[in-house]
Amino acid sequence: YVEHNTPKDGNVPNSRHPLADRDDLLIAHVTAFNQLFWDTGTTRTTVVDHGVVAPSAHYTGELDRLAVVINEPVRRWRVTGTDLLPRFAEIAPLDVFGMKVAGLADHLGLPADRITSHDDVPQARMHAELGRRRAYLHLCRWTSLGLSLIEAMTIGMPVVALATTEAVMAVPPGAGALATRIDTLLDAARRFMEDPAEARRTGATARAVALDRYGLDRFLADWDRLLEEETCASR
Repeated sequence: YVEHNTPKDGNVPNSRHPLADRDDLLIAHVTAFNQLFWDTGTTRTTVVDHGVVAPSAHYTGELDRLAVVINEPVRRWRVTGTDLLPRFAEIAPLDVFGMKVAGLADHLGLPADRITSHDDVPQARMHAELGRRRAYLHLCRWTSLGLSLIEAMTIGMPVVALATTEAVMAVPPGAGALATRIDTLLDAARRFMEDPAEARRTGATARAVALDRYGLDRFLADWDRLLEEETCASR
């Protein structure tokens, strides 16, 4: 059974997985954070980290703007860190991509020139547009691991991210700014805006990390190995 999600409701440290205490299956988590936070009882678990198809787009960072990818930012609000966006809009204009992002500036009470919505843009075109922005902003408080964060790193973007859930492991030193103090992230965003060379160097590190850890070769090899082990064990 592949578990993609963090626990959703209730007392999170005690979240009981619906397939807990099963002796007839293995739960494969997509992040170590998920494995840690789900209570699966005696059910066996393992971790196979995400793998992504590397976008064909490449970083240029030519626009002094921050890019964000959020689906349903109004409905999900604090979960996706939507409430934090106005503070970053003071540093640089934001381009928000995703589903149901239209009208976000109005919901936040901000001028349209500070937050521009790009609703449901096809993925390849979105990747190309992300790469033109100076840095990628990831403000999710609670998510398994946003694949858009990994894709942005693979494009070669420096990232500014909340140090929450699996982002702590996905963004090592040198690949971007990672913190729970918003002022620290604001300072990083400001630095990337003012120093394109630093942004490019940081993005290059992010790309190398993402390709190594989340590339398809590693992902497929892990799954091949796991399936072979489980098949042999059941014979």
